[in-house]
Amino acid sequence: MGKRKATGNANNPNHDLCDFLMELADYERNVSKNVYKYNAYRKAAGTLSALTERVKSGEEAKKLPGIGVKIAKKIDEFLQTGKLQKLEDIKKDDINIAISLLARVSGIGPAKAKELVEAGIKTLEDLKKHQDKLTHHQKLGLKYFDDFEKKIPRAEIAQIEKILKNAIKELNSAYLITICGSYRRGKEESGDIDVLITHPDYISKVKNGKKKAVSLKTIIECLEKKKLITDTISLGSTKFMGICQLPEDKSKPFRRLDIRLTFHDQYYCAILYFTGSDLFNKNMRAHALEKKYTLNEYALKRLTIEGRPGEAEKITSEEDVFKFLGLPYKDPKDRNI
Repeated sequence: MGKRKATGNANNPNHDLCDFLMELADYERNVSKNVYKYNAYRKAAGTLSALTERVKSGEEAKKLPGIGVKIAKKIDEFLQTGKLQKLEDIKKDDINIAISLLARVSGIGPAKAKELVEAGIKTLEDLKKHQDKLTHHQKLGLKYFDDFEKKIPRAEIAQIEKILKNAIKELNSAYLITICGSYRRGKEESGDIDVLITHPDYISKVKNGKKKAVSLKTIIECLEKKKLITDTISLGSTKFMGICQLPEDKSKPFRRLDIRLTFHDQYYCAILYFTGSDLFNKNMRAHALEKKYTLNEYALKRLTIEGRPGEAEKITSEEDVFKFLGLPYKDPKDRNI
């Protein structure tokens, strides 16, 4: 849900390879605006980050999912020389460096970063002097830039999870709360905190009266009173984007926090989707189509003879999705592909 995602374990034996691939991905997204290459580099980094052993050559890497001839050559070059000429050239270009830096600010996309650089704003210090050009989100992204660059240790998310769950269940004990993303996949670090919430009364087909009893605004106000949420980027009826900090330890960094309120009958499809990984989700969706189903964050639907989505299947757990698709259940920690 957030902007920057962790690519692997803290003790990943291929972390340097993942780092250069993510640098290339950032360049393709922010400067070249080549989404195809951006996704290819991210996919390759995700594959390498899930390995428990060091990749020894491009040839070996090429046998892995998402790594083709061109990326394998780059891995060989890096393993042999300790660097990548393409990255060295990118780093010599001041415009590339400036766009990539500004695009790391939460809320600033590639187009906005390019626009700012063209206006002569090339550093964070420059940006601080021209905050009139920034949205509310971008101003907060700049304010907390250093903190947002830091990965969040698993133990810290566990502390935040405890505060979240206790506070929300004080409002109503029937709420279900799940922290998704890399945390749920068992990673030691995460880039941000992605939370899904639902309530048994909050169902897609129920009339508005009952739905209104379940309010994301009330939940956010409760978390503000508990001094967990410090800033709001945006708040709608079902989505919150904001910033949190452990209330009992003001020395801890400020962290990006996204919360979604999901219909109870769509909750488990949402958990599956927001747990990831991206590549795992892509494979699940492809398998669903082979089985004449369509799968997304809301529902699993059987395709009609005409190829249109039919009625949503009744899903009461993640396991149900796997069963409908004829797949063995995969624990979240096994979805890091």
